[in-house]
Amino acid sequence: MYEFFEHTADIGLRVRAATLEELFAHAGRGLLALLVDEPDSVRSVQSLTIRLQSDSVEQLFYDWLNELLYIFETRRLLLGRFEVRLTGDLTSLEAQAWGEPLDPQRHRLGPEVKAATYHELMVQRRDDGWFAQAILDI
Repeated sequence: MYEFFEHTADIGLRVRAATLEELFAHAGRGLLALLVDEPDSVRSVQSLTIRLQSDSVEQLFYDWLNELLYIFETRRLLLGRFEVRLTGDLTSLEAQAWGEPLDPQRHRLGPEVKAATYHELMVQRRDDGWFAQAILDI
């Protein structure tokens, strides 16, 4: 599950999930929901593998969001389905991601998301699963 919250000139993304892998997948889906008005219109017709390694789980979450933005900006590829695996004491990620190229005839863009920021960034294990929060610069 993901939700957005107001934050001055930016927008916040909060994510909750039973597992850390689901948390990253939900965050990717939440980001897609900011990029396009109808995220369910994005088909899983193209796939790619994403590999990331970071110093901490928070840094990995930050890198994940920014990598998805980079893929969108450079390849114009909208990604909406994810299978995520974490290893290396939760600092390495390998994900299979599916989506399709942006089609202006079918996809209406939302606000321009420039980057995830470190401001109020957190990833926490809680009694009911995992929680993450990031502020996105728009």
